[in-house]
Amino acid sequence: MNRRAALGALLAIGVTWGMTVPAAKVAVSTGYQPFGLIFWQLLIATLLLGALMLRRGMWPPLHGWPIFVMVAVLGTIFPNSFSYRAAAELPAGVMSIVIAVVPMFALPVALALGLERLRLIRLVGLALGAVAIAMIAGPETSLPDPGAAPWLLVALIAPLCYAFEGNLLAKFGTRGLDPLSVLFGASVVGLIFATPLMLATDQWINPVTVWHAPEYAILASGILHVAAYSGYIWLVGWAGPVFAAQVAYLVTGSGVVWSMLLLGERYSPWVWAALLLMLVGVALVQPRGGARD
Repeated sequence: MNRRAALGALLAIGVTWGMTVPAAKVAVSTGYQPFGLIFWQLLIATLLLGALMLRRGMWPPLHGWPIFVMVAVLGTIFPNSFSYRAAAELPAGVMSIVIAVVPMFALPVALALGLERLRLIRLVGLALGAVAIAMIAGPETSLPDPGAAPWLLVALIAPLCYAFEGNLLAKFGTRGLDPLSVLFGASVVGLIFATPLMLATDQWINPVTVWHAPEYAILASGILHVAAYSGYIWLVGWAGPVFAAQVAYLVTGSGVVWSMLLLGERYSPWVWAALLLMLVGVALVQPRGGARD
């Protein structure tokens, strides 16, 4: 493996993924609701991944439907319905920091499923993550509107879902399906679920309109999600899961930077300190080496 190429790929994926955070903030800025946004995200993913699957001449087998349902529900529909709602109330940079909580939620879930062993250093990491969230929610100067602090709890539902998703995949596997097949199958199933939810709640977003920043943000977010996640899957196969997992740091850091550059957000010292603590906590929680310890 060419280490420079691997680092370059890791950086590109992390920066691309981080850009989806301010894109989501822009997408909800005019009142677009979660199920409408989820519908378009899944439709874009289905079309792009479908074209890739067609080029490969391979289609996911029907026996993979339980995996597709689980990934669609825990990986997109449920978490995004909460994260899009929270994004309307919280700064995009704070949402980027919340993303880093995934490994901290994943650890207790993995312990419950017997996939990991508890170590003191990981407990320290969990404690740092909890302190980081408290630093954002607690001080009056950490958020533009102190009344938005309860929305942090809503935002935390998304990383909790991702933690369950990752551990369930690790526990039960993918029935021999390759990651791109799982992603495409989950996008199709998710679209089947999201469409009636969108229509029943009257959250349809009409693309036949004069496009402004939110509409372009929806399109960009869908494309960026597919590009980043497909790249991540490729990187896992090429450089290994432990190396690829470091993308979490880049997603969080670049999400904060993109939010400052694109949205003009500025943060109090409390938020910057919380970001530092969160990144240290993630480093302590993640497993070392190529195998679980």
